[in-house]
Parts: sequence; C-alpha cells; structure tokens
Amino acid sequence: MDHSQHEQDRLAALERLSVFETPPEKPFDDLAALAAQVCATPMAMVCLVGEHRQVFKARVGVDFDGSPLESSFCAHAVQQRDLFIVPDTAADDRFVATAFVTGEPHIRFYAGAPLVTADGHAIGTVCVADRVPRELDLSQREALRALARQAVSQLELRLLRTTPLPAQRRAEVLLRAITQATATATGSAFFSALVEHLATALQVRRVFIAECLPNDRARSRAVWLDQVPQPNFEYSLVETPCMKVTGGETCLYSHEVRRYFPTNPVLARLNAESYLGVPLWGSTRQVIGHMVLVDDKPMSEDPLWISVLQTFAARAGVELEREQAEERLRSALAEVESLKNRLQAENVYLQEEIRTEHNFEEMVGHSPALLSLLHKVERVADTDSTVLITGETGTGKELIARALHSRSPRRHRALVKVNCGAVPASLIESELFGHVKGAFTGALEKRAGRFELADGGTIFLDEIGELPLDTQVKLLRVLQEREFEPVGSSRTVRVDVRIIAATNRNLATEVQASRFRSDLFFRLNVVPLTVPPLRERPEDIPLLVTYFVARFSKKFARNIEGVPRSAMDRLVSYPWQGNIRELQNIVERAVVMSPGPQLTIDPEVLGLPDTAPSNRQQPYTDTSGSTLSLQDAERRHIIEALRRTGGVIEGPAGAALILELHPNTLRSRMKKLGVTRAAHEMS
Repeated sequence: MDHSQHEQDRLAALERLSVFETPPEKPFDDLAALAAQVCATPMAMVCLVGEHRQVFKARVGVDFDGSPLESSFCAHAVQQRDLFIVPDTAADDRFVATAFVTGEPHIRFYAGAPLVTADGHAIGTVCVADRVPRELDLSQREALRALARQAVSQLELRLLRTTPLPAQRRAEVLLRAITQATATATGSAFFSALVEHLATALQVRRVFIAECLPNDRARSRAVWLDQVPQPNFEYSLVETPCMKVTGGETCLYSHEVRRYFPTNPVLARLNAESYLGVPLWGSTRQVIGHMVLVDDKPMSEDPLWISVLQTFAARAGVELEREQAEERLRSALAEVESLKNRLQAENVYLQEEIRTEHNFEEMVGHSPALLSLLHKVERVADTDSTVLITGETGTGKELIARALHSRSPRRHRALVKVNCGAVPASLIESELFGHVKGAFTGALEKRAGRFELADGGTIFLDEIGELPLDTQVKLLRVLQEREFEPVGSSRTVRVDVRIIAATNRNLATEVQASRFRSDLFFRLNVVPLTVPPLRERPEDIPLLVTYFVARFSKKFARNIEGVPRSAMDRLVSYPWQGNIRELQNIVERAVVMSPGPQLTIDPEVLGLPDTAPSNRQQPYTDTSGSTLSLQDAERRHIIEALRRTGGVIEGPAGAALILELHPNTLRSRMKKLGVTRAAHEMS
C-alpha cells in the first residue's frame, strides 16, 4: 500500500471518528469550556464535519446536536482554513436569514478556528458565539487557534488507538500528535503533558519523567498512572532498571521484567511485564534524568518506536536542564535576598544601638538625664503627636527634633525648620504661610510658606516663644483645623503636618505675663520634652569633648592626640551657661589654638580673665563667692558681653555674636532681665 493510500485511509478514519463516534470524549468538553472562558462568550462548540453535515462533539451554552453543513458557520471556517469571524450576523447577508440567527439561540457573533491536520485537511472547528455583536482581541484569537491545534492532537491520538496502521505511519502519527500536544508547554506543564499523551497514545499503565540526584537517587517531575496524574516521589535507583539508564543506556525489557529485578516492590505492585527507560541528556553530555514507561503487558521492540521516544526524551532533557537552571537561579536569588535582608536588619540594629547608647543623632552621652530623654523620644517618635521641646539655649533642642522626625513615619518627607526669633515680626506670617504676588510691598511673586513645604512631613518651630501674638492666632488655627490662607489670599490651603516646637523660655510664665496665648500653649504642650542643661550631666562632658576634638582635628587637619587631665578637669568644672553649643565653640577654639598634640585649655580659650589681679568679679559668683541664681548669672553674662563690645549688640563685633543669639533675641532677654546698653559701664 503506497503513501497516498495510507493518507486516504487515515482521513477516512478521521471522518468516521468525527461523524459517527458517540458520546464525545471529555477532552472535547474541556476544550469547549476553555474556549468560552478565554473568549468570554456564553456559547462555545467543538464541531466536526462529515460529508454533508456537522456534528457537535462538545458544546457550552447551546442545546442542539447537528445542522446541515451548507448553511453553517463551520463550513466557511473550514473552507478558508483560517480563523473565521462574523462580528454581527444581522449585518451579514450570508447569515441574516439562517435559523441560528432568526431563531434559537439568536447568534449575533461567531468566531471559529478550523481543525487542520498536518496534511492541510480541515475536519472541523473550535468556535465561540454570542447573542450580541462583538469582537475578539489578538490574544483571544491566538488562544482559539491554539485550542484548534489541541483538538487535532486529540483526534490524532484517538485515531492511533483505534485504527490499524503500518508501524512507520503509526510512529509518524504518534510523533506529530504528541508534538502538537506539547508544542506550547514548558517546564512542569511540558512534563505533565508529555507523560499523559505518551501513556494515552501507547496505552501503557505508567509513564514518568525523573531527574537524577546524588547518592544514586532520583526524583520524579511528572507521573501518569492508570490514566490519572500522580504525585511526584523520590526513590533509590539501587536494584531498579533505572540504574542502567543513568549510565546513558536506553534499556528495554519487552517482557518478564520482574524476573530481572525480583526484589523491586514497585514492579511487583504494578504487576509489571515490560519496561522502557530512555536517558535525558544535558548540554554537557551528562545524564541528568530519565523517561520511563512501565506496562503490565509486553512492549514492542520495534526500533522505530524507541527512536520516537528518544526524540521526546531529547526535548525533555532540554526542558529539565532549563528548569534546573531556573531553580538554581531562584535559589541563589533567594539566598541573596535573605543575606540582603539580614544585613539590612543588622545595619538597622547597629544604628539603633549607636543612636541609643552612644550617639543618638549626635546626642553624645550616657548620663541618666540624657538617657531618660532619649527613651521618651523613642516612645513618642512614631506618633503624630505635637511635641514641645524646652531647654536652655545650646542644649541641642534641634537635634531632638531631628531625632523625632527621623524615627517617625514621616521620615521620607521633609523636616522644615523655622527660627521664629530670626525672622522679623513683619515677615514671620509670610514665612510660615506664604503670600501671593502683590500681597505687600516687595512681594513680587507668589511664594509658598514653610507649612505648605512641610505638607506630609514635619515642621520644626524653633524659638516659638518669640512668635508675635497676631501670628499666634493663625498658628492656632493650623493646629486646630490643619488649614490656613496665605498672606493676601482668600484661598484656603489644607496641610498634613506634624508640629514640633522648641523654646528656651518658660511659656507658662509667658502666658501669665500675657506675652503668649494660653490656648496656643495648651495646643503645643501635648508631649513636653525637656532637654537637660550640660551642668546637669557633667559625666557627659568628657565624651562630648572627645567627640568634638575628633571632629575639629579632622576638619582643620590638626594632630590632637589627647586631652590632659588638668584640661579635662577645667572643662568639667566650667559652668557652661551656653551649654553644648558653648562647649563646641570652646573645643573648636582650643583645637585651633593648641600649639602641640595635647589640647590646651587656658583662661583665654575659655574667655575668662587671666590670673592677674583684678578688681572685677567673675560674672557667675557674688562677692562672697557663692553661686548666683540662674537669672542673675544670665544677667551678668550679658553685661560681661556688653562690656567687651562697648555696648554694641549687632554686627561682627556685637554682643549677640559672642552670645550666639539673634540680636532681637538678645534685646528681648535684656528687656526681660532689666539690662540696658549702659549697664556694662556700671559693672
């Protein structure tokens, strides 16, 4: 019998399967359901054609068995051998009067992909329909074509099982059918499809694909047994026919396989009669796995069949090697991610340790007073509560504010600082809330205020006690309503801002003196934090001195190797009215002025009178040598600064620069303490 006669017989067999075989097999039901799901239509069919009529082997959403071929949509799809789509049947003269359109199921949309064999013969369609006009997108069209190829593969496999063909033709049909069934699958999906179609086409009980493991072990990747998939398993190769396969040999026991492996329990449990194992080769020509067929009846010894199976084993080897490479990559990436997370966690931990124990945002020290403050900062930082930081000048209130912000959920947004004492009273409202063009003289363009810039973040209002009373009213509204109007504008701006305020004044006293609004004070004083002065934490002075010496030595390229005990004792006993800021300035001065590798602290560096006799008393004690009150000491300190500058307050030679205060702040202090410019002449 020649090749053309074989092909005619095959097509005739396919037609017989298409028209007369009932009931439809489950794979066609699955294909129809999948087509409806992918294309989002209420109706889907797998239609096979005979000589004069079409038969529906599977259907979703429709209830009829067949129709004349010449009046069907299927005939057009079969004739043009490609996807056939009718967006609206009511607008197409070919179908406007057909029963499908005028009666049930009132089809208005149709799309069908022909079932075309490898030889180019169309034997049916996979189609979808709807009762409303519509279209398919590109991915839906390709999916419908893929489902048609899958249907052809199912038919080829059924033909292989039911039609007697010469061995060569059966091998060709098997190769083509399984290739079509697994063409679009990869990885685990490919292994599952391959074992299923091999078991179905060859009618063997068990097919599995396994990968080789160390120590003569193997692990399955896909298992098919008695027409159902099975879970994967791991097993020993010892005393199994697979051991020889791992050496690179294709092993066939066409009958009585249990006689060669009498102790193997799996072969006994399956009542195995035959076994075929084909090695899976990697790119380096090493065996990385094997494909196994086991049956309870004898197996053919035809070399052509083995050749076909070796073809699929080669493809399985490629997939297995790729899967193993991807798994190694995923494992490596997971390990890298684990190490990254571990390093990040350790880094965060170390930073937390450093901040808490040694240098909390540059808050150097370990005194009980400082540690108590830092523990409070830890507790309040991750909330949105308003914080009022109080403390003498130079104690590090801004550092506490920065620590609160950096540990809050707002740390990824801005921390906007406003020194309320450094901005003239006439401009403070514009600085805080912004202004529109022309709002006042000099307002040449629109400007966003600090509150608007801090939206989503934190605003730090330093020297809040210097805020004018009329501006305090607008600030109170921001605290209450989270909204304000820029200067010269009627537009209301809403903001989400956390407020941290700081002052060196006693705001409760300022409220009693009517210099600060009581309602604003209570709004600000939600969480009060007091920064201890340096004189209350003398044990921190050596740490601070060491810290500043290291910083300024590096900054000025000075080789300062240490601080003598006498110098450190002098620094510890110094009263530090200017607190840490004054200590920082004095250490900087000492680093610059020290002639050798040891830090030199003399009266000149401290800004005190030398040891020569003098009728002038030191500014921090009275004539009896007893310690003055804080207010008296501050008054004498200001008077001493005025004496040095001859009563000048502002400028490079002014007392404000010596005291590191804003001129307006110094004037306010002088007024509060009753100090005039001429007071230094009477000292």
